[in-house]
Amino acid sequence: MRLNKTLAWLLTLMAISPLTYAQVAQDNGAALIAQGEKVAIASDCQACHTAPGSKTAFSGGYAIASPMGAIYATNITPSAQGIGQYSEQQFAKAVREGVRADGAHLYPAMPYTSYHLMTDQDVHALYAYFMHSVKPVDQANTPTQLTFPFNLRFSMGMWNAVLGRTDSFKVDPSKSDEWNRGNYLVNGLAHCDTCHTPRNFMMAEKQDQPLAGAPLGSWYAPNITADPISGIGGWREDELVSYLKTGRAVGKNQAAGGMAEAVEHSLQYLPDSDLKAIAVYLKHTTPIRTEGEAAPAYSYGHPVSVEQEIRGNAANNAYNALDNGAKLFSGNCASCHQPDGAGSPNQAYPSLFHNTATGMIHPDNLVSAILFGVRRTTKDHDVLMPAFSSPTYVDQLSDQQIADISNYVLHNYGNPQVTVQAGDVAWMRKGGRLPFLAAAQPYVVPGIAVGIVVVILLIIGIRLRRSRQKHKS
Repeated sequence: MRLNKTLAWLLTLMAISPLTYAQVAQDNGAALIAQGEKVAIASDCQACHTAPGSKTAFSGGYAIASPMGAIYATNITPSAQGIGQYSEQQFAKAVREGVRADGAHLYPAMPYTSYHLMTDQDVHALYAYFMHSVKPVDQANTPTQLTFPFNLRFSMGMWNAVLGRTDSFKVDPSKSDEWNRGNYLVNGLAHCDTCHTPRNFMMAEKQDQPLAGAPLGSWYAPNITADPISGIGGWREDELVSYLKTGRAVGKNQAAGGMAEAVEHSLQYLPDSDLKAIAVYLKHTTPIRTEGEAAPAYSYGHPVSVEQEIRGNAANNAYNALDNGAKLFSGNCASCHQPDGAGSPNQAYPSLFHNTATGMIHPDNLVSAILFGVRRTTKDHDVLMPAFSSPTYVDQLSDQQIADISNYVLHNYGNPQVTVQAGDVAWMRKGGRLPFLAAAQPYVVPGIAVGIVVVILLIIGIRLRRSRQKHKS
């Protein structure tokens, strides 16, 4: 009976024309590539591997700022200078383990520390997409040249062995399919944990504080656990979905910095079902309270206007008349955010009160928005706030002036317990305060030299002591 069925199946296949065979293969290949593109979008590959202003996607050259120095994203198009010679196994090892085809280790600016959760099916689809759909670009990679000892790539092997993770994604049968999908996206493909989880002195994620918020260069990736005070526990699911899709949730927050890039290049293109899954997962995470926070960041502030008090106080020809926070705010911010801080009616220019950026205990995002501006493009709108740190069509403000504006905004529209010093602004202008490893780097070579001298002196001392003992005997 089984032989007869097999013969019938073979006869049926023989009756199909070669054109139909090709069409079937093409359809299967197209579906696989389409799935791979979805994985690439969810993984936000383009944000790092396409340099700003570049017309060639995934050709590399983007300098990713890190505390250790600039790490240049590589060409990942299927060219000889990209990943064109990678086998699927080598590709999977690079994505999930951070090891290139030549055996060299990648730095964790490539978030393999999250991508290790990527399923075999998604890796296979991603490989098919890059190899058969992405246009090859013959562009040489810009070498990453970190200072010693961070330039020793082999050290990443030891770092991975001690601090890295290689476990695969496991479905939790006690949770819903939606929750599991959200878990896979947050901690795997979308690698939200990479930015939002604090790190220890060795720059590894603190596994006991997942998504509890962390400094990110000049910016701060906020707590996104389900805590109602420090995290997103007070956000509705639809507000989270709106924020992920558009970069703003009225009365809560708006995306800037790295989050604006994530929205622009990745999150806005995810299906609503995935965005909902992320919201569901985040709303069910373990709440973690940030020390010192007593109320939700978005709950602070109210409309305040001092225009009548400061208008006309200085002569028409006065020089440097903007000599305090209120006047600086009036001259540089009020035209967009309105004199009372309420923002524009459609909130394209957001309100400065009931705003996470001004209500957080960490003022980094407020200061960085003033320093570096905000640029975010989505399907529905294009947001542009100018940077006040470089000569543009707005004034270039000093560290003290930005501190004065920040304090005016914080004390009137945000968290009045927070104060910004000019020195804080100076650090953020430089890229943020250095973590322990980066701060210790200038002392590594002198420390090694001192260590070598100490060892040499010890050896000499031991030999002299033995020599004296020999002569006495």
